[in-house]
This record gives sequence, C-alpha cells and structure tokens, in this order.
Amino acid sequence: MRSPIHTLLLCSSLALTLAAQSVLAAPRHDHPGKQGGGPSNELSVSIQGPSIDIGRVRLVLGENRDLIGPTSALPPGIAKNLARGKPLPPGIAKNFDSRVVGQLPRYDGYEWKQIGTDVVLVAIATGIVYEVLRNVLD
Repeated sequence: MRSPIHTLLLCSSLALTLAAQSVLAAPRHDHPGKQGGGPSNELSVSIQGPSIDIGRVRLVLGENRDLIGPTSALPPGIAKNLARGKPLPPGIAKNFDSRVVGQLPRYDGYEWKQIGTDVVLVAIATGIVYEVLRNVLD
C-alpha cells in the first residue's frame, strides 16, 4: 500500500508533466502589435541565429566585384519564394569564390550563397534562409 505522501508526489509529478507538455504543444496566437488576441491564419517562424554585420558583408562584396560572376534579377516566382524562414529554393543558389568567402563574416552553422542579385545566409543543416540581402549585387 502506498503512503499518502507517495501518492501526492506521484500525482503532482504527473500534473506538472502534463501541464508542461500542453504548454509546449500549444500553438502561439499572440503576435506583438496585433490587437484582439484572437487566432491568426498567419504562419510565424521564429529563427534564432547570429547578429549579422550587414555593413561588412556589403563592403566585402563591393570590394570583390571582380570575383563575383555575372548577376541577373530572379524570375518573380522564385524571388517571391526567397524569404527569411523558408527553405532555400533548390538549384538556384551559387557558391561564392573561396577568396570572397574567406573575407565575409563567418557564422558557425551558416553559409553565404548568391541567388541572382541577392545574397543569402543559409543554415547549413536545414537549408533554411536566415537572412536575405536584396539587390546587393546590382
């Protein structure tokens, strides 16, 4: 026979475990700046990653224009799919010359890619776009 304290501890542990699971599994409907607090049909992706030194990236790319191949704007459909938090569209990204990569800021787990006139920082493991620098190579 179990003691009342043992039963109480077991029930408390079970309640805490179930509460933690429901909090973690519950979808978030609170959006900063949104009034009403009701559910939203928008998909929100939270990406935690490095703080990007955009000025340094622009400077390196400008100084090394001769090492970057010809660029042209993306077709509208592909440009629309190129967004932060989405997977990198397959087959459109080019690697930079190693001399350019060596000068760009490095962020562990991420790599720089050229897509048309845009430059993106992509998570290596998932292919998710972390940052898009639009028309940097115009």
